[in-house]
Amino acid sequence: MFIAYVVVAALLAAALVLSASFKLRHEERAVHNIHEVVGVPLSWFPPLAACEIAGALGLLIGIAWAPIGIAAAAAVVFYMLGAIIGHLRVGDAASIGNPAVPLLLAIAALVTRILSA
Repeated sequence: MFIAYVVVAALLAAALVLSASFKLRHEERAVHNIHEVVGVPLSWFPPLAACEIAGALGLLIGIAWAPIGIAAAAAVVFYMLGAIIGHLRVGDAASIGNPAVPLLLAIAALVTRILSA
């Protein structure tokens, strides 16, 4: 299970850093989906990006220290659930795939890190 956690954590960390970079650079698609469709203010982009970067770092630190990996994976699960709820709240079911894939990876990271601790 530990090797599975390492693989899943690395993939999820990369996805989180990429997502954070989109928010920090105000990439057109991110601005459209998150700001224009869901209604998240642009001023929230840096704090959201910081949460994603913290989650990525926590997942990677969690390779060496299980409690941090478990906490980070759980936090990413809640973060992505919030994103899905935001999309559902405005009736944007078409874009749920964007946070759903990282949500599934976060759940996998959480389960594999708990089982390998």
